[in-house]
Amino acid sequence: MKTKHIFYLLLLLGLGALVVYRINANNESKNANGPKAQGGATVTGMVLEPQNFAENLSLSGSLEANEQVELRSEISGVVEQINFKEGSKVSKGQVLLKVNDLELRAQLAKINTAEKLAAENERRAQLLLGKEAISQEEYDVAQADLQSSKAESQLIAAQLGKATVKAPFSGTIGLRYISEGTYVTPATSIAKLVNTDKLKLTFSIPEKYSGQVGIGSELTFTTAGSKEEHTAIVYAVEPGVDVATRTLKMRAMAENKEGKLIPGTFANVALPLEAVNDAIMVPTEALIPIQNGKKIFVKRDGVAKEVEVQTGARTANSVRVTSGLKAGDTILTSGVMILKDGAPVKVTLSQPVANTASQ
Repeated sequence: MKTKHIFYLLLLLGLGALVVYRINANNESKNANGPKAQGGATVTGMVLEPQNFAENLSLSGSLEANEQVELRSEISGVVEQINFKEGSKVSKGQVLLKVNDLELRAQLAKINTAEKLAAENERRAQLLLGKEAISQEEYDVAQADLQSSKAESQLIAAQLGKATVKAPFSGTIGLRYISEGTYVTPATSIAKLVNTDKLKLTFSIPEKYSGQVGIGSELTFTTAGSKEEHTAIVYAVEPGVDVATRTLKMRAMAENKEGKLIPGTFANVALPLEAVNDAIMVPTEALIPIQNGKKIFVKRDGVAKEVEVQTGARTANSVRVTSGLKAGDTILTSGVMILKDGAPVKVTLSQPVANTASQ
């Protein structure tokens, strides 16, 4: 019996020791975790301040010659004379090429002779009509012959004028594709003439900005391989938005007196939009993408609160928030991916983001 009592006594003592150990362990855990749970996680944040913000729209465009045309002969024939050098400057009205016109000249001489004879016949018929020696009908026939001869003479003269190809505007001649002695037709390409004193810059903007850009708007652009900025002014706008791309096509004119710009070059366009004096800018890392947009955590009453926001233009390290936040809000910028709505937080404040902008 004594052994059995001793066993039960030891068992009770062991259970008591286990209970005391668990109570002490729980107290230590509460003491260790209590202050952290009460103060919350420590994160970085910033107080939003209104900033001056000049929004720029970054676009791509292409440069085109102010005027450009493929030179062709309006009549068929053998090239008799070429009066230009490849790559040279030419003036408006300058004779560039001449097609052999001997046959046309012979036809014109023949028609001129017939016209003189018709004119003499008409004169005689008019005298005879005055003496009532011929009828009015006979005179009308003579007069019709004269008018027909004149019309045919004008037609041949017009064809003869087309034997000479002249520059339709001042510009630079490109590479020629023919030589003297080549038989050309209206389908034969002779050379390309371009005017590059000014260049057209064609680009498209998203439809939501169509009300902010119009004729007279000034923009800057750079070309591939060069950091030099050039200026252009919008002079034409398509009357409607492209339904496939939801963009509006525009065209600007740029001076090119020094000839640094080349038609066909790709251009990086910077189009300034409206300036905002009270923009709300947030760091890109503060934004959290969600199914229907974006959200940001804001500190309110010591806890993190989720706020859905609408965004606009962005810079290299910041985004403009157009709705959902206001000046004076404290947003959380670090550790936001593990935060939960309503979680207690301690915030270490940082400086506002810069406001250099482009889109």
